[in-house]
Amino acid sequence: QVQLVESGGGLVQAGGSLRLSCAASISIFRMVWYRQAPGKQRELVATTTRGGSTNYADSVKGRFTISRDNAKNTVYLQMNSLKPDDTAVYYCAAGFSSNYDIVSYWGQGTQVTVSS
Repeated sequence: QVQLVESGGGLVQAGGSLRLSCAASISIFRMVWYRQAPGKQRELVATTTRGGSTNYADSVKGRFTISRDNAKNTVYLQMNSLKPDDTAVYYCAAGFSSNYDIVSYWGQGTQVTVSS
C-alpha cells in the first residue's frame, strides 16, 4: 500500500504564498495535486511525472508551480499570488497511468485558506 503524507497547508492573506509537500512511501510515476472547495467539484490543480513533465489547470497557470524530488519521492506545490478562490482542501494523489487524471492513491488532504 502506497502512503502519501501531505504538509504545508494553512491560512494566508490574498497575494501571499504557501508551499505544499507530499511525501510518497515509494517511487511512483505520476503525482498529482487536486483540490476541493465546499460545494464544488474536485479540481485537478497540477500534475508531474517522474520524468518532469507537468500540466496545470488554467486557473493556476502562472501562479502555481509543481515540482518533485525523485530522490525523496516528494512532490511540492508552490502557490504564489494566492486568491480567496484558491481556498480548498488540497489532496495529493499518485498513480502509474499516462493519463494524468487516473490515480490510485490519495493523501489525507490539507486545508488551504486564503483570506481577502
